[in-house]
Amino acid sequence: MGLLQQRCTGHLLCALSFLEAAGNLALMLYALLWEAGNLVDLPDKRIGFYNFCLWNATAGELQCLEYKHLQVMGISLAGMVLARVCVYACLVFSIFYPIFVAHVKCREEREGWKAVLIILIIKMTILSGGLGTFLFQTSQWIHLSDFTGGFLALLGTQALLLLQILTATMYLSWAKQHTSVSKPFY
Repeated sequence: MGLLQQRCTGHLLCALSFLEAAGNLALMLYALLWEAGNLVDLPDKRIGFYNFCLWNATAGELQCLEYKHLQVMGISLAGMVLARVCVYACLVFSIFYPIFVAHVKCREEREGWKAVLIILIIKMTILSGGLGTFLFQTSQWIHLSDFTGGFLALLGTQALLLLQILTATMYLSWAKQHTSVSKPFY
């Protein structure tokens, strides 16, 4: 019974890691591709990583501002570019992460799981840094009630990243206690 429980625990933690990665990727794709990076998408304003549009009462429509106008308003071009690069880099990591986890799981490398944990911490850091930089730059024009689906998806991604870090840590702890880990596909 103990051997069966050991095998099931290892497989369960690995399967949980894959499910969390799938959820993470789905939320990132929704926020950054489907919503086009817009964190606020209301009839009177659209603010995202590629758009900064405010309502123009004179014209009666949304007016999208260019970078020179944003700089006049006090928004740093470098800050916006840094935020965009960080958040979209996290998407790239999320796309390739399941392949790396599958490779590590198939070879049963404990050192590989340490690398998985490091990758998750890097993803969490760059997503938090990019989102924080963006919010710092645009906080004057965004209220808490303005956020729409793209922002909520990125918050969900943050929560799933924390859960993935917890799962990888649990797997490392489990693997340390059970040196004779079984191969998953035998």
